[in-house]
Amino acid sequence: MIKVNGTAKLEKNAPHGVEIMVDNLEVLSLADPELPIPVSENAENEAEQQKRLDWRWLDLRRTDKRLIFEAWTTMEQAARQYWTENGYMEIHSPKLMSIPSEGAAELFEVKYFERTAYLAQSPQLYKQMAMASGFERIFETGPVFRANPSFTSRHDTEFTGYDMELSFVESHQDVIAEEEKWLVAMIGAVKEKHGEAILKAYNREIVVPTIPFPQVTMKQAKELLAPFKIESDKVDDLNPEEERKLSELIKEQHGHEFVFVTEYPVTARPFYHMRLESDETLTKSFDLLWNGIEVTTGAQREHRYEKLLEQAKEKGLHREPLEFYFNFFRYGCPPHGGLGLSPSRLLMKLLDVSNVREVTYLYRGPKRLDP
Repeated sequence: MIKVNGTAKLEKNAPHGVEIMVDNLEVLSLADPELPIPVSENAENEAEQQKRLDWRWLDLRRTDKRLIFEAWTTMEQAARQYWTENGYMEIHSPKLMSIPSEGAAELFEVKYFERTAYLAQSPQLYKQMAMASGFERIFETGPVFRANPSFTSRHDTEFTGYDMELSFVESHQDVIAEEEKWLVAMIGAVKEKHGEAILKAYNREIVVPTIPFPQVTMKQAKELLAPFKIESDKVDDLNPEEERKLSELIKEQHGHEFVFVTEYPVTARPFYHMRLESDETLTKSFDLLWNGIEVTTGAQREHRYEKLLEQAKEKGLHREPLEFYFNFFRYGCPPHGGLGLSPSRLLMKLLDVSNVREVTYLYRGPKRLDP
């Protein structure tokens, strides 16, 4: 590490368009002469991913890697600006919980004095508490923990989540409409500030989506996919290959990178999702796919106390552990809905990179706890 004093002048052939005529140079810290991984953008071969993750702080010295987090900063600033300009309040919910927030699957247990606690899989229960508190519109950015043993390009065990919840909705379509405007604000801000740099570094032309986004129901999605005979063990959900193919079809038919898949069957959704009046086997829920990957899950929630108890019982859940949650709805709660979004998956698609590890500052997976 060095400190240089001198005169800066424009030079179009210089790597960053500027050269410094050095008057004084001071060594601030010495470095080993042999780097474990190449950090120059001009290096002929990039180290393999696992080795780069071992030396992540060196990997991040590259300007194309720095650009990821410059874009994330702009994206989050735009998200917050949208929230605050549209009447949302920020909450910070606890990440240590006495019960699972999203069911018993993918759950981390931790010793909590003389009892067991769980790392929050989402702030879902506390978002709904805010609705019962009369907050009406809230957002949260914070860590999410999932004990998922998967090694796929889209999964991790700890990631940042963006969550929002809003009251007095008439259906999940109100939540969808809100997300569309929010996403346009974020993607537009990144394109405006970093679009040229992203095109140069990642060969990705950012497209700000038009509103409304295309929609298909889960039933319609399966019908569209049927001719392609994609093997799937999910009759009530889409597997990754189906998500990719559906996105391809929507882009061909509508010229749009996004598609909402709505009306998931009750069997695929948690007990607190509201059901359709016209068909109680379906929920007022949605996932949002962006170029073949799910980036959002959302729904209108069930806010009626007796109905919640009934639906929890149908799912085989015991009332006693969830009593504190059910109490949120005993004294009146407005109709509400919301969503959870993965900003790291959003960054994957903004930059058109193939792995969530590349856009995560420090990745956590089943076999990675360092650095």
